Amino acid sequence: MNGNATFRPQNTAVLSVTAVDAPVVKTSAEFDEVIGSSYQRNGLRPGMLAALAGISERRWWDEGQDFVEGAIEAGRAAIAEAGIDPSRIGLLINTSVSRNHLEPSIAVHVHHELGLATSCLNFDLTNACLGFVNGMQLAATMIDAGQIDYALIVDGEGSREPQERTLARLSGEDSTAEDILSQFATLTLGSGAAAMVLGRASEHPDGHRIVGGVTRAATHHHELCVGDFEEMRTDTQGLLVAGMGLATDLWADAAGEFDWSDMDRYIVHQVSKVHTGKTAEALGIDKDRVPLTFPTLGNVGPAAVAITLAKEADKLQRGDRVLMMGIGSGLNMTCLELSW
Repeated sequence: MNGNATFRPQNTAVLSVTAVDAPVVKTSAEFDEVIGSSYQRNGLRPGMLAALAGISERRWWDEGQDFVEGAIEAGRAAIAEAGIDPSRIGLLINTSVSRNHLEPSIAVHVHHELGLATSCLNFDLTNACLGFVNGMQLAATMIDAGQIDYALIVDGEGSREPQERTLARLSGEDSTAEDILSQFATLTLGSGAAAMVLGRASEHPDGHRIVGGVTRAATHHHELCVGDFEEMRTDTQGLLVAGMGLATDLWADAAGEFDWSDMDRYIVHQVSKVHTGKTAEALGIDKDRVPLTFPTLGNVGPAAVAITLAKEADKLQRGDRVLMMGIGSGLNMTCLELSW
């Protein structure tokens, strides 16, 4: 039985995609130094972040700087790059995992700072690291339905506070090997922001049309990665195995509808060296067509796919086939094809 939900927007294109890097570089060597005594006491070797995850550094926002400011900056840049009248934006979706409070939404702050119209529907959409791609899918549905002219999707992520708290815990004398391993994924996170404007392909022939895609759920794995305001605990190996299973099932069923065996670029969610290598191997993807941002940016949550696309955009040629591959803890996965 086909386990995927297929979608094929008819008249939606990506008009712009932008990325904003947080300014403070934090190396994995610095993290190793902070928790070095805990590594030694528990019989673990430092260097796992660089050697196993392939992450040499990640970024933090400055002290007093907020990840929402990054989302606003990215959104402003995306509107300018698209060259559209902001008053015609009918939908603003913020997909950030990071948040400082439960309400109101982050979207209202972004909406206000960008001066969008009072008629612009705005809200947060959260689905772990899959949120940005889900936002694209929802925006395309509303554009195709004629409900809106343009949509703006933004995402800002901040890893500074959760990583500072995690480093403080793991450097304590009572931290165990289990603590270090279960909270290892938190130290792979990064800070940054991204934004995208979508509109009607018929009105923007130079845009990058959304061809379609598939989505698939494996929610029986919802306890493998659980995070709250204080900490995130992850079964790293279990999440890897479950994610590979979800990806291969989706890929096999999608083959009846889409041929993704020879894409020009595969914009995968940026997790780690191991995850990327296993994904490419399992799906038969040419690793040379998988641009990477995690080595220097870490895993920037749902913004990661959009950030990677934005940084790769200048290298893409008209007509290139691009596959955005998002996956979020829970587990959920969506692959979305663009015709560049």
